Amino acid sequence: MFDKILIANRGEIACRIIRTARALGIRTVAVYSDADASARHVALADEAYRLGPAPAAESYLRPELLLEVAKQSGAQAVHPGYGFLSENASFASACAEAGIAFVGPPVAAIEAMGSKSAAKRIMEGASVPLVPGYHGEEQGVEFLQQQADTIGYPLLIKATAGGGGKGMRVVESSDAFAAALAGAQREGKNSFGDDRVLLERYLTKPRHVEIQVFADGLGNAVHLFERDCSIQRRHQKVVEEAPAPGMTTDLRERMGAAAVAAAQAIGYVGAGTVEFLLDEDGSFYFMEMNTRLQVEHPVTEMITGQDLVEWQLRVAFGEPLPAGQEQLAISGHAIEVRIYAEDPARDFLPSTGELRHLRTPEEGPHVRIDTGVRQGDEVSIHYDPMIAKLIVWDVDRTAALRRLRGALAGYQVAGVTTNIGFLGALAAHQGFAAADLDTGFIERHRAELFPESTPACDRTLALACLDVLVGRSEEAKAAARTSFDSQSPWHQTNGFRLNCDNHHVLTFEDGEEEVSITAHYRSNGYLLELPGGEMLVRGEIDAEGELLADLGGARLKASVVRNGAERTILCQGSSHRLTLQDPYACGEQESGGGRLTAPMPGKVIAFMVEAGAEVEQGTPLVILEAMKMEHTITAPKAGKVIALNFAVGSLVNDGAELIAFEVAEGA
Repeated sequence: MFDKILIANRGEIACRIIRTARALGIRTVAVYSDADASARHVALADEAYRLGPAPAAESYLRPELLLEVAKQSGAQAVHPGYGFLSENASFASACAEAGIAFVGPPVAAIEAMGSKSAAKRIMEGASVPLVPGYHGEEQGVEFLQQQADTIGYPLLIKATAGGGGKGMRVVESSDAFAAALAGAQREGKNSFGDDRVLLERYLTKPRHVEIQVFADGLGNAVHLFERDCSIQRRHQKVVEEAPAPGMTTDLRERMGAAAVAAAQAIGYVGAGTVEFLLDEDGSFYFMEMNTRLQVEHPVTEMITGQDLVEWQLRVAFGEPLPAGQEQLAISGHAIEVRIYAEDPARDFLPSTGELRHLRTPEEGPHVRIDTGVRQGDEVSIHYDPMIAKLIVWDVDRTAALRRLRGALAGYQVAGVTTNIGFLGALAAHQGFAAADLDTGFIERHRAELFPESTPACDRTLALACLDVLVGRSEEAKAAARTSFDSQSPWHQTNGFRLNCDNHHVLTFEDGEEEVSITAHYRSNGYLLELPGGEMLVRGEIDAEGELLADLGGARLKASVVRNGAERTILCQGSSHRLTLQDPYACGEQESGGGRLTAPMPGKVIAFMVEAGAEVEQGTPLVILEAMKMEHTITAPKAGKVIALNFAVGSLVNDGAELIAFEVAEGA
């Protein structure tokens, strides 16, 4: 076995590889950009080397730097993780030329599957079923338009070198094809350096089911069963589970055999995933093959008891597969969700900032957390905004879902907006519990999964007030302990006021609204006048900083994260942000009317209009790229574009005014 490996990646996958390497007695070498100098994967590795500036193109995507580090450190192998250079045939070839093992498939296999269109042709020759479409090399706009019209709508445009939902567009009609094609080509070029696309018939209610395959260099190949990845948003997976609900033994065997045939058709070695679309009638079609470890590999590990990273390392070292097909079996059910720094209410826009508070459910046989971050780390614009993968396991799907709901309720993040609340709503949805799954699930149930934001409830307001009052009480007690006159009335914590009721008014900003709560001091706590009525509350801060609260006789634990006047209240799976008003503050904030600002930090990719243009509501104005995805900003109302404030290619901060915009009268 290898003595030392270099991990050519970052974040949670680097940490995941380090865990297995350590268990095998293999020393690890980490690499990092300037943005990751203090990252968790750097701290966990035995050695770490700087690559360069924060942008991936100047650090993690530079093969020559990685190979230089491998030679300098004496690493015998490079594990690429997933993403970055994991499916880069040139990098794999360069490793071989340098005499360093590449923990992945042969160069020829990467090249064969690197182009989705070429992969389709190979699979067709191996009798693996394909979705009707166009997978050729001709890329002229008029020609592609003709092909699309022949295939029919709805239609899917896909970057041939794509992955992770990038360079992908669904087109509903012929007249929308040209704009969608331009967007897919641009995103493919920016993400993969390749603007070629393929076209496929878009199945209206398919499931996304993939098969984990493994092959060694001795001619052995197996599959480790299937994963259902149907719950997606913007063609990116949100939930993955294994085994796939409703899978019959016959269908599992046929899909597994097709996946192994696909691997053998290209002389595959190592870990791979063959992805299929499963139609309602039981027909399945080859989508693509990922020649790497997948983000969702933990669910396969949980139901098989196998360590897939260990399998990768053993196969790369030349050993046979650790188990044959007859030795592999399914035990129980596992579900994985991805905790992201993103805002589901704003079309999943990425969120950046410091992880000021991070508390996770307890890990054990039923709960696993794969993460690359710690409290205090920064979520930047340079990389994928995934915070962690939460994986649960139990004897069946019903029990696993119960585990998932409980684990999500115990997952707390403050400092960035996350999708935890959305995932909780998804896990509690009756349709999801009934396994009525397909790739359109989220959009179909949008009303239930994206409820309109509601004002803070009495419980949340009571916790916010209690946190303020207990905090002030603790400050007064601390001041009294250090004072020359500990009996001074200025150190009292009972709210004493001369000739009037001892009370205090706390005012919070809740979104666009203000809410005021009167707190009356009582010998046994505080009597709060809340919107829903009076409530007697009391509490204390424990040694871990948690608020132990008694709200009208109901006892619970909450976390309140403070950032200046801002309070984030985290309790039993809910998160609500309030701002405590300073009664001595004055002045008004500048109005945002007539301004179109960046919803997140990013790069200006294109302006769709010119200065002076008069536009209707919903007209696309500017395309912003953030965290490897494009986001189109449209006109909020009918009006006139006064000025474009940035050049194409500019990096902009969250809130930057991109366009000076004048709303039309009466709009």
